[in-house]
Amino acid sequence: MTEAQVATRHPKDDLLRVARLPHIWCPGCGLGNVLRSVAEAIGGSRIPVERHVCVSGIGCTGRSAGYLNIDSYHTTHGRPIPFATGLKLANPALEVTVISGDGDLTTIGGNHLIHAARRNIDINVVLVNNFNYGMTGGQFGATTPHGARTTTSGYGNFEYPFNLPLLVAAAGAPFVSRWTTLHVRQLRRAIEDAFEFDGFTFIEVISPCPPGFGKKNGYADALSEMNHFMEQAVVDNEADLWELDLSMRADEPLIVGDFRRGKRPSYGEARSEILSKSGVTR
Repeated sequence: MTEAQVATRHPKDDLLRVARLPHIWCPGCGLGNVLRSVAEAIGGSRIPVERHVCVSGIGCTGRSAGYLNIDSYHTTHGRPIPFATGLKLANPALEVTVISGDGDLTTIGGNHLIHAARRNIDINVVLVNNFNYGMTGGQFGATTPHGARTTTSGYGNFEYPFNLPLLVAAAGAPFVSRWTTLHVRQLRRAIEDAFEFDGFTFIEVISPCPPGFGKKNGYADALSEMNHFMEQAVVDNEADLWELDLSMRADEPLIVGDFRRGKRPSYGEARSEILSKSGVTR
């Protein structure tokens, strides 16, 4: 007769604040996959855990920082990037990663996103895009597809959304990726690559939001939204950035990939070069 084996610890317990679990995320939400990918990337990183820092803003994704058992900061709405910038400038040895949502980083905090990309600040941004303000009632935001229904666009969204890979690349970001929460291995690898990269890195993660975006736009449950990812996702690392708009319609592809791995001086490198020419050694 065999005895039931009960696990009392999870392999990632050391990287999670287990006392705060269970998490607040809805059944079928993709944020668990994102958190797992980040935790695995930190665990597999050559950078010591004590040098990793996580910063988030407000919203469902903003809870991520509180669940990671590393130095983490839950900042005000739309402000994780300037907070992370300050951390990096104060202590360049830190590996600073922002994990936050599309509303927080592109609608309320959009200005900070483009300027961090322009300056090429050496921080990592993992932006989870679920196409609406999930925590505060499911309102439309800057990434809601044209024509999509939300609590504040009952007839369909009049506006056209940001094409985020194009936006940050145009602002100067040398590292740009997009994956869905279905692409967990690719997502983890992209985050690991970001840790090794010197400069601003941007990873967009498309995630289901069953009670917010999903139920108003023809997805019966989280599985049907994940099926859409599986059926429509096309990996194209060489994609034209102008062709990366997201409609979430069944007749249009959802293009994912590692779109840019360029090189330009980071803010820290440019600062050191200019100051050294002026004889400033600090």
